[in-house]
Amino acid sequence: MNGQILGDRYQIQQQLGKKAGRRSLLARNLETEELVVIKLLSFNSDFQWDDLKLFEREAETLKSLSHPCIPRYLDYFEVNSPSIKGFALVQSYIPAQTLEQHLKAGRSFTEAQVKEIAQKLLEILIYLHSLHPRVIHRDIKPSNILLGARASNSAGIVYLVDFGSVQTVAKESGTRTVVGTYGYMPPEQFGDRTTCASDLYSLGATLIYLVTGTHPADLPIHDFRISFEHIANLSPAFTDWLRWMIEPSLEKRLNSATVALAALDDSQPRISALAFAKPNGSKIQLTKDRDSLLILVPPAGFQSSMVFTGLFALAWNSFIFFWTTAALAAPIPINVIFGLFSLPFWGAGFHLASLLLFPLFKSTGFCLTKQQIAFTTKIFGFKFYQRPSLTQDITKLVYTSNHFTKDSEGNRFQVSAQLDIWAGVQKYEIGINNGIVKSEVELEWLAHELSDWLNIPITRDS
Repeated sequence: MNGQILGDRYQIQQQLGKKAGRRSLLARNLETEELVVIKLLSFNSDFQWDDLKLFEREAETLKSLSHPCIPRYLDYFEVNSPSIKGFALVQSYIPAQTLEQHLKAGRSFTEAQVKEIAQKLLEILIYLHSLHPRVIHRDIKPSNILLGARASNSAGIVYLVDFGSVQTVAKESGTRTVVGTYGYMPPEQFGDRTTCASDLYSLGATLIYLVTGTHPADLPIHDFRISFEHIANLSPAFTDWLRWMIEPSLEKRLNSATVALAALDDSQPRISALAFAKPNGSKIQLTKDRDSLLILVPPAGFQSSMVFTGLFALAWNSFIFFWTTAALAAPIPINVIFGLFSLPFWGAGFHLASLLLFPLFKSTGFCLTKQQIAFTTKIFGFKFYQRPSLTQDITKLVYTSNHFTKDSEGNRFQVSAQLDIWAGVQKYEIGINNGIVKSEVELEWLAHELSDWLNIPITRDS
């Protein structure tokens, strides 16, 4: 095909790659003299209608993208020549080799360089996954990642190419076309389900290939997870981060590129919530499944300190009852005046009663679902939700120890530990000062339970 002209102006220079029904060609634009890449879909014996659907989707997706590390869409046209019938997608040419080519040429990468590549690819994924609708690549692997010029110890400029398997979704849902490459595909992708976290799995498997030099499909599998630690000389924190990226369970895997990038910068290994059992003597009730997590502090129950409060409340309310009864029996307008005068005293009486009833019947806590996050109060069987926010807005968990804070009246006091959950600009505090936990041990346990359920690392601030 070399020398052949497509679309009246693209002269083919050489073939770059070939797979069933498709070819990638290097061509020169005769009008601008620029090199371009042409992806050609041919109507031959290998052609399937799903191929055309994906090819058109790739063209539409590239047309909507604008990122310096993604090829630019240039042209799309039908090819109808005696030797070729099909469609052509033209995109900008990037003069760089793939990670696959670098590895086969004998190049090795340091941990710092692999982390640099991971960071740059995560930044690309943050861009793709934040679009509306989201763009999920679905085929991240070494042969679809280009590595450009580098300076000193830098890994080089990183590009993500080949959007032939791309999925664009308004919200995470299934797809009928199973695409991807064995060894880099997460389990859910085999079941026709793809989410943003699926791209993270593929990226993790790609990075494992870089640090081991072995295709992920050729590595041993333990508990459905790729086992790479025995042949990779990596720091504990980076090893743990990679394990988090390739977690087979979608619910336990890092769930967004933004969170994955933040976790990559953390120099401390992730500690599994399994290592933090519920402290002995804790009365906190924690219930969780894949759809919700509920933290409930049961009623405190009867306390010896309530005896005096109870006797005082009984005496006070008895006095107010007889006062009001006597006032109502008096003639008008005396009964009205004394009746109104007694209202504040009734308010104080109800407050005293609440001091007795709330410890016996009021539960407080915290509720998380896939949709919202809120504080919760349960009294006499009724639940009340306060300050709800969207769960998808949760960006970080901040554990603070040994700090000072202020109450509603501006008084400064010391708090030994506190966990802040940030959902956008809304902050939810779980700590000893608001009565949800009684000790730092309980707070540490809850922090890791929340981190595990949300797939968000804990940021520590002393």
